[in-house]
Amino acid sequence: MYVGTKFNARSDDDYRVLAQLGVEHIHGYLPGPSTGWTTERLTAYREHVESFGLHLDMLHLPFSALDISRADNPNVMLGKSPERDREIDFVCQAIRQAAESGIPALKYNLTLLGVISTERVEGRGGSSNRAFSYEKAKEEPPLTIAGPVNADQMWERISYFVERIIPVADEHGIRMACHPHDPGMPAPFRGVERVLGSVDGLKRFVELSPSEHHGLLFCQGCVEEMLENPGEEIYDIIRWFASRNRIFAVDFRNIRGKYTDFMETFPDEGDIDMLRAARAYKESGYKGMLMPDHVPWISGENPEMVARAFSFGYIQALVQACGRQGGF
Repeated sequence: MYVGTKFNARSDDDYRVLAQLGVEHIHGYLPGPSTGWTTERLTAYREHVESFGLHLDMLHLPFSALDISRADNPNVMLGKSPERDREIDFVCQAIRQAAESGIPALKYNLTLLGVISTERVEGRGGSSNRAFSYEKAKEEPPLTIAGPVNADQMWERISYFVERIIPVADEHGIRMACHPHDPGMPAPFRGVERVLGSVDGLKRFVELSPSEHHGLLFCQGCVEEMLENPGEEIYDIIRWFASRNRIFAVDFRNIRGKYTDFMETFPDEGDIDMLRAARAYKESGYKGMLMPDHVPWISGENPEMVARAFSFGYIQALVQACGRQGGF
């Protein structure tokens, strides 16, 4: 277990900064257009990342077919055949190319809504923090292009996708990490049931396949947002998924609040005991990245990198507190 980060570098200096801060593992984003996802481009990107002493642990699948909130080809989540089969074939080819390029894991989303937030709120020292209040959330427009989609329809579309990609992932040894819905909702929002926005939904998801290559990018913040008492409930939930080896990376995020009413915080100031959470991962046998996620907006010339640097140091200290320096 070690500190890592989701990272879409603006320049090579960003990679140098990571190495200088002791962040040696990244969840990357292939530069350039999502078209032209080739073995050659993937290999060149991995080798470039490695030239700075970093490891490319995971790569984001850029195909908007899996997220209709920003989709050009949304048929996987619209449930349209045969169009979705062509899009799934495209993903299967991406899995093969990742294996040929030496990239061990891919992250993806299966969502009709994307991330939903309400007005940002003031945090520590005047920082600007993402927040969500179900009472203030506006369903504009009332429906997505998918129209009303109930839970059974969502599960059919998700299962259809998983059943077709995981055998290919098994064949090529690629771990496929799905991100939860953010945030969970008590009722359909814009006509859509958010089935991956609850703990029971995430358990059902990982049980769709017994494969060791089928799991989650476990967004701890998203899971906290699903709970009435996250400061007490999150640790056993971490153990449930980690002990089954279904966590392939962790968005290590803290919040203040609870289900349907929360704000994101720096890792040291929310309702979650992050050292206790880190120990829950360790004790359950998790090996992989703990990554900052959705850091507050702060003042200064390079606010995101400074906020992330604070989070990197905090997570590194937790890792050292749990075990030897550099990992377990």
